[in-house]
Amino acid sequence: MKAMIFAAGLGTRFKPWTNNHPKALALVNGKSLLQRNIEYLQQYNIFDVVVNVHHFANQVIDAVKSNQGWGSNIIISYESNEVLETGGGLLKARNLLMGNEPFVTLNVDILTDLNLNKLIKFHQQNNPLVSFGVTNRHTSRYFLFNEKNRLCGWRNTKTGEEKIAMPQHPLYQKAYSCVVIFQPQIFNLIRQQGKFSLTETYLDLAADHIILGYDHSGDSLVDVGKPESVTIAENIFK
Repeated sequence: MKAMIFAAGLGTRFKPWTNNHPKALALVNGKSLLQRNIEYLQQYNIFDVVVNVHHFANQVIDAVKSNQGWGSNIIISYESNEVLETGGGLLKARNLLMGNEPFVTLNVDILTDLNLNKLIKFHQQNNPLVSFGVTNRHTSRYFLFNEKNRLCGWRNTKTGEEKIAMPQHPLYQKAYSCVVIFQPQIFNLIRQQGKFSLTETYLDLAADHIILGYDHSGDSLVDVGKPESVTIAENIFK
C-alpha cells in the first residue's frame, strides 16, 4: 500500500515557527511531525510515501535527503506555484499514487495512534469508495453520518453553516481524523480542479458513492496546528 502525507501548508496557525520553517519540520520530543508520520506508517509496513511540499519546500526536501527518508521511499510532489490544499494536492499526485490497490493519506500536523490495520480491515470489509477515521472529540466542524456510518453532510457549529449531500434522519456528527483510505477510482470521480479541499470532494460524491466514517474514539489524537499544542503532543507521543 502507498501513502501520501499532506505537508505543503503555510502553517499560518503555527507562527512564529512557520515564518522561517515549514510546519512539517516542527519538533515533538526531538522528532519532526513529518518523521513521526513516516514512522507511524512504517508500523503498518507502508514504506512508499508521497509527500507534497510548498512552504519552505527545500527545507523539507533537504530533511528527507539528509535522513534518507527515515528508512522509507519518499517521493516529493512539489506544488511550486501555490498550495493546492488537500484535494488539489491529492489530484496533483495522481500519477504517484495510481495503482490497483487502495492508498492512505495523512495530514502532517495530526498525530494519532489509530490502529491503521483496523481501518484498512474496515475498508476491505465494507468496500466503500473512501473510509476515514472519525472520533467524538469536540471541534467546530463535523462530518454528518447516518446510522450506518455513511457520510451524509457537513456542519460548522460556529457559523451554523451546513451542507447536506444526502438527507437522512437522524444524523450523527463526528470529528474528522485526517487518516483516510481511498480506492484508486477516486481519481476518475473528482470533479474539482486547481485548489480545493477534500471536504468538497467528499460532499460532492457522498450521494452516489459510499463514503464511510470509522469511529476510533478513545485513541490518542492531537492536532498539532498551533505552537501550544506541541506540549499536549509531547505528553502523549514520546
